[in-house]
Amino acid sequence: MVCLLLCAMIWGFAFVAQVQGMDVMSPLFFNAVRFALGALSLALLLLVRSRRKTKLPELATNQADGIASIAKEDVALQTTPMRWATHPVAVSIVCGAVLFGASTLQQYGILYCKSAGRSGFLSALYIVMVPLLAFVFLRRRINILIGAAVALAVAGFYCLCVTDGFGSLGVADVILVLSAVLFAAHILIIDTLGSRVDAIVLSFGQICTAAALSFAGALMDGSVDWAGALNSWVPLAYAGIGSVGIAYTLQVVGQRWVPPTSASLLMSLESLFSVVGGALLLGEVMTPRAYVGCALIFLGTLLAQIRIPSRLFNGRAS
Repeated sequence: MVCLLLCAMIWGFAFVAQVQGMDVMSPLFFNAVRFALGALSLALLLLVRSRRKTKLPELATNQADGIASIAKEDVALQTTPMRWATHPVAVSIVCGAVLFGASTLQQYGILYCKSAGRSGFLSALYIVMVPLLAFVFLRRRINILIGAAVALAVAGFYCLCVTDGFGSLGVADVILVLSAVLFAAHILIIDTLGSRVDAIVLSFGQICTAAALSFAGALMDGSVDWAGALNSWVPLAYAGIGSVGIAYTLQVVGQRWVPPTSASLLMSLESLFSVVGGALLLGEVMTPRAYVGCALIFLGTLLAQIRIPSRLFNGRAS
């Protein structure tokens, strides 16, 4: 639980670093350096872990894990027509490509929005969108609580963004909501394919993919600026090593001990920390209506985590 709370706090305050980074860098180049730093920190973790696995006391455990892994892969190959879905490199590229799209949209949204709190709460809509996308593409049932959560989130989005008719709905708001859709898709892809791949290896692979695509995009639009990166090394270091490297590791460790529903609930607190960080470090102040919108979105994200026992349904829950 402590690991996931720290993860949410790091991600929440990372919105402050992302806002500050936009003062001197382009979204693509900021993400390129950020993901590169995160990949470097995870590479060090993988190196340490590989050395520990060579110790003699762990040989028996590693052999047992290897046999179990082979058995799982055999079952996966029998039930999955796409053999690439079990290959770490292929899964990492797919997840990394979606992560690149989601992060790029989020960073452009932050560039235009210039608010850590607002960006954090709009990005938190991914928690509500996960069950909706699961229903559309994976045919997973949506219960009445999910419907209520969506209604609360939509109402909160209206209070937060539509302050003077729909003409007040900004481009940044639309971009951030689209990024939330991609983050939700990213979660579902990892849920579907990630179980067949080592968690830390997958994190490293997808981060490397996102870094490579971000660097390619920065080269194409001519926004590579190493001087700007040096001038904003503090937010870059936090967003890269902290938000990407450390937080992803904390997530992997924390989810070993906390059930998925509780884990998602704890990590959704990043939206709350984004508002706190924006207020403390950037001096952001929102209107009472905007705070009501944040509260409704936050309630929606909490409600989306509640699960109704399948016995309460007449039919079998999918």
